[in-house]
Amino acid sequence: MEVSNSHNANLMWFFKDRGLDDKNIHEMFKKCKRLEGVQRERASENWTYLRSIGIQERKIPSVVAKCPKILTLGLTEKLVPMVQCLLTLGTKPSEVASAITRFPHILSHSVEEKLCPLLAFFQALGVPEKQLGKMLLLNPRLISYSIESKLSKIVDFLASLGLTKDGMIGKVLVKNPFIMGYNVDKRLRPTLEFLKSVGLTELDLQRVAIGFPEVLCRDVNKILRPNLTYLKGHGFKDGQIAALVTGYPPILIKSINNSLEPRIRFLVEVMGRRIDEVADYPDFFRHGLKKRLELRQKLLKQRNICCSLSEMLDCNPKKFLLKFGFTEQLA
Repeated sequence: MEVSNSHNANLMWFFKDRGLDDKNIHEMFKKCKRLEGVQRERASENWTYLRSIGIQERKIPSVVAKCPKILTLGLTEKLVPMVQCLLTLGTKPSEVASAITRFPHILSHSVEEKLCPLLAFFQALGVPEKQLGKMLLLNPRLISYSIESKLSKIVDFLASLGLTKDGMIGKVLVKNPFIMGYNVDKRLRPTLEFLKSVGLTELDLQRVAIGFPEVLCRDVNKILRPNLTYLKGHGFKDGQIAALVTGYPPILIKSINNSLEPRIRFLVEVMGRRIDEVADYPDFFRHGLKKRLELRQKLLKQRNICCSLSEMLDCNPKKFLLKFGFTEQLA
């Protein structure tokens, strides 16, 4: 883009003085035509305001590069009301600054037209008032989603799982606000059908949605199916895999190389146990390898103590030491 007039040239120097390079500046003018007409004083005032609400100086160039419209908006008419509204949701100023840094476009939306209807929508689903701010600041993109064409479809999908009691859908959304960014037909429903094919019942699927909604968000072919293939390759039968997934759904989304493989190898090669045992105790995969599994196995081996995986792992460190008589470790 050719910057010909002195006004735009003045703005160019304003941006360069603040660490933006030519490429970023030209991209900003392409993204936001209104930038050409903005006064340097307004841009400077808005820039200073971003710093005043806790956004680090070194991050402001990135913020305005993502959403140059911020520099064109009225400070008292748009920016201040949105920031103040976010702060009144019971959140820390640092969390508001972090959310704006990650998704600057949140400041370009209207409090009355977008934020208030969005908050009312979530409250109607049973999301507690004190959780509204947490949700929005975890996933600030929520404000950009249409209630009618996007969010309502997610709600209908969750209702189709049988999550119809008061507040159940709200609990899912609070636990994982990012689920609302996914496409029902392209991601959530295919994942649901895959889980059904593994052997999960309707009640199991409800438990997955409430306890581990992130599982529903994962890609079947890239993540879930490879994990299933891995488990089958290690001798788990269909019924055992259904038990594993029902008992600990994240087993389908954990890293094979960094999580599943080291634990199964430890189970068989170090602990000398059969893989069948983890089908009876899927929570085995939840426990830390170094902090819990290796440490407790070492102590039990010293005393030549045999016990089930649940007896070994289903207690906190103090109860474990008391249960197996390691009283000297408590001193």
